[in-house]
Amino acid sequence: MTAVERHGSGGPWEDLVGYSRVVVAGGHAWTAGCTATVDGVVVHEGDPAGQARTAFGVALDALRRAGFELADVVRTRMYIRQVVVPDARVHAELFGTVRPAAAMVAVAGFVDARMLVEVEVEAFRADPPLHLR
Repeated sequence: MTAVERHGSGGPWEDLVGYSRVVVAGGHAWTAGCTATVDGVVVHEGDPAGQARTAFGVALDALRRAGFELADVVRTRMYIRQVVVPDARVHAELFGTVRPAAAMVAVAGFVDARMLVEVEVEAFRADPPLHLR
């Protein structure tokens, strides 16, 4: 039986809502929705590309801490306030060689009106990280 690990980041919403930044089970990892919130402050106000870069950075850092790499990413989801080309270009900058399955969905808004982008990232490794074997 595979253990399930739940990793928090200490972000302000985790305890309030009751979720983990990343959950790992065997060779699979899923991030929670990640935004451009750094130390409790929304960064890159009005800049969807900057927010996308930061949000993906939060997700990828969480995956690395859980033992996964960029090459392990198999699916991404971007929730955005407006469909704009810079958001898509940020995804291509980060994942152009990995080419995960991806979705981009326009939404009405987020928990903070300054947020323009939220992302989720899923990763898979046929060989789970050593601490899960």
